[in-house]
Amino acid sequence: MDSQQLKKNNLPTEPGVYLFKKNKDILYIGKATSLKDRVRSYFANDLIATRGPLIVDMVFQADNIDFIKTDSVLEALILESNLIKKHQPKYNTKEKDDRSYNYVIITKEDFPKVLIERGRVLDQIGKEKYSIKEKFGPFTNGSQLKEALKIVRKIFPFLDNYSNEKTGYKFYREIGLAPETTGVEAKKDYIKNIKNISLFFQGKKTDIIKNLEKEMKMYADYQEFEKAEKIKRTIFALNHIQDVALIKEENIEEKTGKAFRIEAYDVAHISGTNTVGVMTVVENGMVNKAEYRKFKINESVQNDVAGLGEMLRRRLNHEEWKFPDIIVVDGSTAQKNIAEKTLKQFGVPDIIVVAVTKDERHRPKMITGREDLIHKYESEILLANSEAHRFAIKYHRERRNKNFVL
Repeated sequence: MDSQQLKKNNLPTEPGVYLFKKNKDILYIGKATSLKDRVRSYFANDLIATRGPLIVDMVFQADNIDFIKTDSVLEALILESNLIKKHQPKYNTKEKDDRSYNYVIITKEDFPKVLIERGRVLDQIGKEKYSIKEKFGPFTNGSQLKEALKIVRKIFPFLDNYSNEKTGYKFYREIGLAPETTGVEAKKDYIKNIKNISLFFQGKKTDIIKNLEKEMKMYADYQEFEKAEKIKRTIFALNHIQDVALIKEENIEEKTGKAFRIEAYDVAHISGTNTVGVMTVVENGMVNKAEYRKFKINESVQNDVAGLGEMLRRRLNHEEWKFPDIIVVDGSTAQKNIAEKTLKQFGVPDIIVVAVTKDERHRPKMITGREDLIHKYESEILLANSEAHRFAIKYHRERRNKNFVL
């Protein structure tokens, strides 16, 4: 398909979802703030540099484009997810490992929590960690999904892991993002919120509004005008979704390609022999395996802390590599301190360091560092750390086998 054929599609400037097709087969599905501008970008001269050869091949194969307009970018994001799940287009599934996608889950408990979790985590420890009532996804961009959930939460307040704690709940309750949790009526209202969140992520906003209009009329008939007015405000919010932050996030993705980058480091050895180190990368909530790096650690280095220091110094000498926003180290205070000291020596002290401490079964039990960033990027931090541990063990095994002599 070429740009001349594109002109025949008469794409609108409103948000929505676009579908590249070959005959009736769907090759690729994406979302856009402006359907016209986003689809046009696929026919730019720098497509191979900005999107890669896989997408170039997809555009070459396609012979037509369909689109579906939505009332907001938020609804485009949800529609994109539902359509990818339904159709599993060839080039969407090729572009990313399905387990690296993000999902919204609703837990099964008296006051269900609404959480974001990665497919890989759900596959590995999901059943041990959660009792899951519903799961929505896949969502292709972790940071966009977080912004989306913030918007939903302003309309239908819910609990997550942080606001479920005593101190967190008090804060979120004060700013209207956590619901009342005391009393029978509070529980009924909360369950309604959860039901509406579920419907919203199913793409059934119209059903939510119809149900709310019936409920509003009922309260008005019983002259419970305060409750009726509250529902009226909710309907207005649904009809006028404020997704400026999501639009900004979408435009950064479209125009600059700037990614929020997390790098995680881990060291592996047996009794100080065959010591290796690795770096793994998560960008915008997704693993980027092309950016992973391996390090052979000097045999004179006898402990994990010194090994980490050597690895970071060698990494920071590569100024051609993009610098991260957050560095994740496996360990505790000692590892965090050596990382911060090394960053200061190289003149980049603004890079934030967090440390993941493990229990006796090597499961994360605590993250130390900047609390606001830990709260915002917890799942990405744990993903990067988990990938570093897996990659380090794999690399160490390769080195050990290579050096083993009968």
